[in-house]
Amino acid sequence: MKTLRFKKIDAFTKGISSGNPAGYVYMETHDILNGEEMQKVAMELKGFVNEVGYVNKIGDQYKLRFYSSECEVAFCGHATIAIMYDLLSNNKQLFNIKEVFINVGAGTLSVFNHIKEDDAVFIMAPAPKFLECSIKSEQVADILGINFSDINNKMPIRLIDGGLRTLIVPITTLDNCLSIYPNQENLRLFCLENEIDIIHVFVKETYTASSKYHTRVFAPKYGYLEDPATGSGNSAFGYYLIDENKWESDFTIEQGAIKTNPNFVKLKRYEKDGIDHILFGGCATTRIDGNYYLHGYTVKFE
Repeated sequence: MKTLRFKKIDAFTKGISSGNPAGYVYMETHDILNGEEMQKVAMELKGFVNEVGYVNKIGDQYKLRFYSSECEVAFCGHATIAIMYDLLSNNKQLFNIKEVFINVGAGTLSVFNHIKEDDAVFIMAPAPKFLECSIKSEQVADILGINFSDINNKMPIRLIDGGLRTLIVPITTLDNCLSIYPNQENLRLFCLENEIDIIHVFVKETYTASSKYHTRVFAPKYGYLEDPATGSGNSAFGYYLIDENKWESDFTIEQGAIKTNPNFVKLKRYEKDGIDHILFGGCATTRIDGNYYLHGYTVKFE
C-alpha cells in the first residue's frame, strides 16, 4: 500500500467562480508512481477533477506529469497553475523566490512568482508551433452545432500548439459563443480524426469590463466536454494574436459557459532568448487536502 499526499485544487479562482478542478499528488522519492498507476488514479477521479497532476522534485526543478481519465496529457495549464500556486504559497523556502523551473513533456519551463503583488503565479507556455490547418468554417460550424454566420470570418481559423494542439475559432458575438453546446462524442471523433487536442472559441465582446476576450474550450478527447479555465488553450490563443498582429498589451480573459460568473486567466507577453513566449497566470483555491491510499490497482480516498 502507498500513502500519497493529495489535494483537490480549483485553478483560476479564489472560490467565487467554479474554477477548473485539478487533482494534485505530491510524490516523494520512495512513492513514485508508474504511468499505469497514474492513469488508474485519474480514471477513478473522472467527473471529480478534469486532470490529475503528479509532482516530484528532482534537484532544483519540479517534474510534472498530467493524466486525464482517458490518457496522459502532454501539458495541462490549469493543473500547473493549481500545483505551483499551492507550492509557492505554502513553502516558506519558495515564497520569496521569483522564478522556479518545472520539467514537463514539452521541456523545461519557467514559473514566475507574483503572489505578493498580483495573487497569481505565471507559467511560461511552451514555444508555439504554427500548424497547417485545412479545416473549413463549414466543418467547424457543423461539428459545433452552430450557424455558419456565427463564425467571425474577419479572423482566420487556425491550428496552433502552445502545449496542446489547439483549433482556434473566432465567434461573432458573446451570446453566440455562450450558446455553443456540441455533441461530445461527435466532437471527440472529429478531434481524433483531425489530430486536435482541444477546440478554443473566442469573441472580443465580454461581460466584465476588466476582460478583453471571452473564451470557451472544448476537450472531449480527454473525457469531458468543456474545460472551464485553460492555460494551454489560452496560451495558443495568445500566440494566435501575436502572429495575427492583434496583440496590443497584457490582458485578462474571462472564460466559461456562464456569462455572469466567469473564470479569469491572465496573459502576458515575455521574450526569452529572442523568442516570444506567452505567460498565463492566475490563482487557485484548495478544496480538499488529505491522503490517497493506493492498494494495488484500487484507489481509496480519505
